[in-house]
Amino acid sequence: MRILEVENVRKSYTLYGKEKVPVLHGLSLSFQTGEFVSILGESGCGKSTLMNIIGGMDSDYEGNVVVRGQNLSEMTEKEMDDYRKNNVGFVFQNFNLIPHLSVIENVTIAMQMTDTDVKERTQRAIDILTEVGLKEHLHKRPNQLSGGQKQRVSIARALSNNPDIILADEPTGALDRENGDQILRLLDNIAQKGVLVLAVTHSQKVADSGTRIVRMEEGSIAEDIQLRERSDAVNKSEHASSRSLGLFASFRMALQNMKLNMKRNVLVALGGSIGILSVLLMLSLGNGITTYMNDEINASMDPLLVDITKPSATSQDLRGPQALMAPGETFTKDDIETIRRFPNVEHVETITSITGKSTLLYNEQSRALAQLTTLTDSFDPALLVKGALPADNQMLLPKTAADQLSGNQADSMLGKTVTLYITDMDANHKPVTLEKKLTVSGLYDAAEPRSPMQQTPGYISSQTLEKLYSDHNITIGPIQVNAYATDMKYVNDINKEAVDAGFTGSQMAKIMENITTYVSMATIVLAGIAGISLIVSGIMILVVLYISVVERTKEIGILRAIGARKKDIRRIFFSESALLGAFSGIIAVIAALGISYVLNILLKQAFGAELIHLSGSYMLFGFAVSTGISVIAGLMPSSKAAKLDPMESLRYE
Repeated sequence: MRILEVENVRKSYTLYGKEKVPVLHGLSLSFQTGEFVSILGESGCGKSTLMNIIGGMDSDYEGNVVVRGQNLSEMTEKEMDDYRKNNVGFVFQNFNLIPHLSVIENVTIAMQMTDTDVKERTQRAIDILTEVGLKEHLHKRPNQLSGGQKQRVSIARALSNNPDIILADEPTGALDRENGDQILRLLDNIAQKGVLVLAVTHSQKVADSGTRIVRMEEGSIAEDIQLRERSDAVNKSEHASSRSLGLFASFRMALQNMKLNMKRNVLVALGGSIGILSVLLMLSLGNGITTYMNDEINASMDPLLVDITKPSATSQDLRGPQALMAPGETFTKDDIETIRRFPNVEHVETITSITGKSTLLYNEQSRALAQLTTLTDSFDPALLVKGALPADNQMLLPKTAADQLSGNQADSMLGKTVTLYITDMDANHKPVTLEKKLTVSGLYDAAEPRSPMQQTPGYISSQTLEKLYSDHNITIGPIQVNAYATDMKYVNDINKEAVDAGFTGSQMAKIMENITTYVSMATIVLAGIAGISLIVSGIMILVVLYISVVERTKEIGILRAIGARKKDIRRIFFSESALLGAFSGIIAVIAALGISYVLNILLKQAFGAELIHLSGSYMLFGFAVSTGISVIAGLMPSSKAAKLDPMESLRYE
């Protein structure tokens, strides 16, 4: 059965960019299944060029090469890849096995680019290797085999996808006599099963082993001699459908290659991890500081509280601490109702406060109160050290004030009467002194003021204060409204609503927002500076992958010869770059966990707080960034690898 037609094929090489030197001079040949044809000739006669053309490795020629009725010159690149994968099997003089793959992996690599399942291709590889006498060497590496054994692996790989044609380039050239004879018998047995075997050789002995000799001289056919009858057997094996190299197979091949250069790749991964580690620590430190400050604030005040004041005409022109300390206007009932209707406000309470106008008298001892305030829900009951919260006509004193009034016998004042004096202005704007007898209901231990804006007030009920003023025909209103959010996530929204309504939002929330912003800015700047090393690691990975492309040029040629597509080659190098990035990210995350753990112990001992908060999202971010940078760095090397010429790659040493 005729399988291959070579019709008037011409091929020329260009020398020095000008002169064209003919290599093939209009060759016309016909081949049938079951033949073992030796293409005999000395070096330079064009026999190897003819093999490359038939094998689909060289498309720069004139004429037609027709295989089973299909013209190779009319095939697309994808069809040509499938042709090399399914119709042709290469047996190379120098074996061209992939060194980091085992014997069985070298044989199954071509089948991984078909839809053959894992179990089937493994069993087929075992069957072929058993047939060529290598059953006991399945898991050895090529460097553990003799020359004859390597050539048997090469033949087994060529047979893996049931090809119609076997192309053998000087199949015994690198073997001794005994191994050479065994390989020739093996090739003849393959031809006996209905496969066309074309052996390119300069050895008359090899030529005499076949069924036919085609002798070439200077690109032309000198003789075409039939030595014996070809086999009438028909190769009935069906070809599996082609597909791209699987993602898992690509990663496995990349990982196996990385093992060959373990030390280099470990150093690259360590270098890449330094940048990610620095960024993670900076972000974690910023997160820890922000969390610490929020926790400190929330420990001293209700985190759901938004304290709202109403700015006066004079305070609107002030800035900084003066604006914070300036007295505000009192709230009307409409103002309070407006605040109550803000979205996500659970309830509101009012605070009436008198600053710098109050004096207490007890047993002829007097003490000025910096602030007198009505009691609200925001008061922390944990501060109460003696007694109870004030009811009508009662007062809650700070323990420091009680000590000064009683000669350091604050507890003795419980249940005793003190006189409160308030100096204010009446309805006619004339000075008036308000006086009220109050019972001390309890004492509280106030924290030391941290700034001039913080006061240590005395507390009375709102009814008591309002009645004291109304008895003197003076109206007093709340100067602060506390709005309580239904959830912490709505606090900033309520604060914004208050500002939009013309009120002054929570000054503490504003200060905290500013501090958080400054910390975030500093964190981003420091993380950005640390991130410069990520660029260095990306360049380092790019260089390493370029080196890997050069080192594996021949492997790329082998893969293309057995049918690997350009995207298969690209995927292998992409997998390698992704693995380098992933390993860098894993090292960085593990190192960050260890360093943050140690530093937090030291910070806890020094400052009483753990300031490095390495969250899961940060670890995931670091891993993703590391992998992403490596993949980007691998774009150019993988593209270069995919564009390498198969023939030139195979010749690379």
